[in-house]
Amino acid sequence: MRVDIISIFPEYFAPLDVSLIGKARHKGLLDIRLHQLRDWTHDVHRTVDDTPYGGGPGMVMKPEPWSEAIDAVAGSGGPPPRLIVPTPSGRPFTQEVALEYAKEPWLLFAPARYEGIDARVMAEYESRLRVDEVSIGDYVLAGGEAAVLVIVEAVARLLPGVLGNAGSVTDDSFAPGAMAGLLEGPVYTKPPVWRGHQVPPILLSGNHGAIARWRRDEALRRTLAKRPELVARLGPEGLDKRDREVLGEASFRFGPEDMAN
Repeated sequence: MRVDIISIFPEYFAPLDVSLIGKARHKGLLDIRLHQLRDWTHDVHRTVDDTPYGGGPGMVMKPEPWSEAIDAVAGSGGPPPRLIVPTPSGRPFTQEVALEYAKEPWLLFAPARYEGIDARVMAEYESRLRVDEVSIGDYVLAGGEAAVLVIVEAVARLLPGVLGNAGSVTDDSFAPGAMAGLLEGPVYTKPPVWRGHQVPPILLSGNHGAIARWRRDEALRRTLAKRPELVARLGPEGLDKRDREVLGEASFRFGPEDMAN
């Protein structure tokens, strides 16, 4: 996969040289290219922002440098990339979206600063590229670079060969499969007893069926405790008899209209 990032702070992306992402780049699984937005300015101050029309606080990123940068990068060969713009007003970034992006051969990120990018830039490129405005959460950052780091890591680890154990992806919280829609339960490693805390005996039993059931029970309990709306979203049709027992122990009930189905 090719990933291009246009930013006024390309040095912000040094973490992409370490850990799994750094190894993926070294192995050629991930081609990340950084671009300085100011390279597409034409004044002595290399200006990328100006005051907003209509007044108000803050500055707005100018359309000219962004358009020239996107044109240059997106036109550098092959089918056009998918343009991703992090913004609090975008659609929520989820594991489902990460899986969608992992199927793309080329992603182009445009992280904004200040009050954002002149809206005409998105209007211009929506007719020429697939443009996604994406939010990583209901909060505001100083700039979109941190959001790009989050998205790139979430997507890159889904690429074949990036993780040492491909099964890690299928066991993730929010991943499709047996645990779809649930948070991952607690995990343990050696020693079996640490500071008086013992690993649950079932995990030492070697009974893989019972272990799988225990893990689902714990995933249900953790999800109910921390993200009850996710359990409600599953609906009773997505639960088996034991699931209902676990939820019943916690006094969780679906609505009467659900239980009638």
